[in-house]
Amino acid sequence: MNIVGGGMAGAEAAWQAANMGIRVCIHEMRPKVGTFAHRTGNLAEMVCSNSFRSDDDERNAVGLLHWEMRAAGGLIMEMAQRHRLPAGGALAVDRDPFSQSVTERLLAHPLISVAEGEITTLPAVGQWIIATGPLTSGALAEAIRAETGVEALAFFDAIAPIVYAESVDMSVAWMQSRYDKGETLAEQTAYMNCPMNRDQYEAFIDALLAAEKTEFHEGETAGYFDGCLPIEVMAERGRETLRFGPMKPVGLTNAHRPDVKPYAVVQLRRDNALGTLYNIVGFQTKMKYGAQANVFKMIPGLENASFARLGGIHRNTFINSPTLLDPQMRLRSRPHIRFAGQITGVEGYVESASMGLLAGRMAAAEILGRDLPPPPPETAMGALITHITGGAEARTFQPMNVNFGLFPPIDAKGGRKGRKDRYKAYTDRAKELFSEWVQGQS
Repeated sequence: MNIVGGGMAGAEAAWQAANMGIRVCIHEMRPKVGTFAHRTGNLAEMVCSNSFRSDDDERNAVGLLHWEMRAAGGLIMEMAQRHRLPAGGALAVDRDPFSQSVTERLLAHPLISVAEGEITTLPAVGQWIIATGPLTSGALAEAIRAETGVEALAFFDAIAPIVYAESVDMSVAWMQSRYDKGETLAEQTAYMNCPMNRDQYEAFIDALLAAEKTEFHEGETAGYFDGCLPIEVMAERGRETLRFGPMKPVGLTNAHRPDVKPYAVVQLRRDNALGTLYNIVGFQTKMKYGAQANVFKMIPGLENASFARLGGIHRNTFINSPTLLDPQMRLRSRPHIRFAGQITGVEGYVESASMGLLAGRMAAAEILGRDLPPPPPETAMGALITHITGGAEARTFQPMNVNFGLFPPIDAKGGRKGRKDRYKAYTDRAKELFSEWVQGQS
């Protein structure tokens, strides 16, 4: 079996198929052919954030997806746990050791090999999984367009900047997780917080709106995924938008001035185990590099900040999966080819890896002559695969994170359930059904 792309989806697909006894070759164009966003040739490199988001598997859909991947022996979740960083209730990881560990584990598997080089056409024979992610090469994207007869949909992803921790003025900033969330002191103090008063916030918004931005090529229209909006786009929607989004001040108390309530707060989350790097949470940007340094240094505590990486923006391509893929994630016109990961229209590291997990298992089962139905739609993985292979409206199909709105509704017997109770009912039901699905394959 061959897998094109060694990101989250491709790495997980390879791991699952190999553990079912199938020989796998991962075709990865990096480092021979680079991309705008990647820095290394490692598999499962984390490009944008270093967070897998909430790890709450009782009342949060993405946390439930974490649980399901662990229950299915997922490599991505195992390595994420090994390289976990304090981040309150979120699962944040030390990105470089994480991807290095994933790479080493895959290369150590006797049934997995990696071939460096770009795949530019859709293969005619064999079992293949296309898991090229948001930065599919131009040649392969064109081959997909030619096969499907439709224009690939596209939107734009933005990347947040990373700051050297030692350059942050801690006489202004303080360490605290929102609402002191976390079981340990490290988790309760996982974020750097930079406060703003009203005048500082208004001046920041003015500078943000006036800053020079990246221009799109002629003919391109800038569609964005709502979960990864550039801060300038949010600010353009209203001057208070950021203050009710990534800069909201609720749940935080300024340790230096506890009696003064900040008007807005910029949070930075640890980006490596050493604690030497922090990324600015929610500050994806399309500002040009020179403008970024000037605008971000207006943030109190970051006046003398040094940046390990500035933000940026890149094109993200995905297919109209509801019209093109069958329930086994196979391309209807070429059923020997499956698609997995972000190119299918799921959004997020964990969502991408989970679709890789399913594609790897389904392809391996087909090779072994077994029937492997998708997980029930009441599970997180089942809800996602149902959404992308027919549950979504094809005409308006856009990238989607996992969320309880994709799940069949809970029958609230005995009266209306509150939101927390309802979400717990979703996760309880999903865990039972997903456990049965996993056990049915043993």
